[in-house]
Amino acid sequence: MKILFTGGGSGGHFYPIIAIVQEINAIVQQEKYVEPKYYYMSDNPYDEKVLFEYNITFIHAPAGKLRIYFSPKNIFDGFRTFYGICVALVKLFILFPDVVVCKGGYAAFPPVFAARILRIPVVIHESDSIPGRVNIFAGKFAKRVGIAYEEAANFFKKNLTALVGVPIRRELVTPMRVGAHEFLKLDKTVPVIMVLGGSQGAQNINDIVVDILPELLKSYQVIHQVGSLNIAGIKDRLNIVLGTTEHKERYKMFGFLNNTALAMSAGVSSLVITRAGSTLIFEIAGWGLPSIVIPIPRDVSRDQQRNALNFARSGASVLLEESNLTPHILLSEIDRIMTSPDIQKQMSERARAFARPEAARKMAEVILSLVLSHER
Repeated sequence: MKILFTGGGSGGHFYPIIAIVQEINAIVQQEKYVEPKYYYMSDNPYDEKVLFEYNITFIHAPAGKLRIYFSPKNIFDGFRTFYGICVALVKLFILFPDVVVCKGGYAAFPPVFAARILRIPVVIHESDSIPGRVNIFAGKFAKRVGIAYEEAANFFKKNLTALVGVPIRRELVTPMRVGAHEFLKLDKTVPVIMVLGGSQGAQNINDIVVDILPELLKSYQVIHQVGSLNIAGIKDRLNIVLGTTEHKERYKMFGFLNNTALAMSAGVSSLVITRAGSTLIFEIAGWGLPSIVIPIPRDVSRDQQRNALNFARSGASVLLEESNLTPHILLSEIDRIMTSPDIQKQMSERARAFARPEAARKMAEVILSLVLSHER
């Protein structure tokens, strides 16, 4: 039983794959199936430690980005992609997995193109409201497609497509409350706000949050993931912004929140301020937390804009455009939500209704059904 995963070089592509592997392992153990062999083909391993932990073999295949605007780099990346297809063809022919699972992204194109030529069945998972070009291409011959947002169904064959949500790793499905205040050194009597800008942080969000800290810390504690590369800069600004501000200890800055810290932060928080990556959105929804979503600007990421809009339409979050974001607007929205138990309750209920906690399990079942039926 050989299962090959492929996806672009981001956490939004990589970590849902790990969630699916977790559920496949659970089903295999429960049903006493032969233990699968897992492979991950991409232009980089993204997280070698996690691949090792789950016994996933990394297979390198070069890939080039296809830009929608003119750039000399398109010429070189075109050659790189062609070479990547040749490499993927040879490596897939030698390995010949039972199924290729595609999460999308430019790095997935050589493997899925090679799988098409070799007639290896392909399963797609699309996390965004508007599918990427690789998944749209793969959707023309995929055996099954899992989507996170209803509107993505317009891009795939209806009879092969199911609304499943985004696979979330088991350790992040349920917030951790026991011992969380002690672990994070928080006061149990003061409400907590969590600010997430993605693993790399978000400079504009960081700047505005730091600007309003003197006001925020009067009433709230703040857990702030700033991005590992931004720690030094934020520390320098804190000395100026906070000065003699009371309750400085209420601000907790992290470069990156690991799984334990993130699950504990979710367990103690009353509100999340975040970017609009789909994995983050579905994690927050599963936690049942109200949120303020600030997507990456439209000219940089149309995906985040649509994801944020769909989440906000459900009533689970408030959408703030970065182009209109000011310290006053953000502080006003925070206070509006945090001072109203009714608003918090309603947003929490809508978040749970939006969540689809069985996404990883459903994807695992589909993948195993194809493998076990030897469908070609």
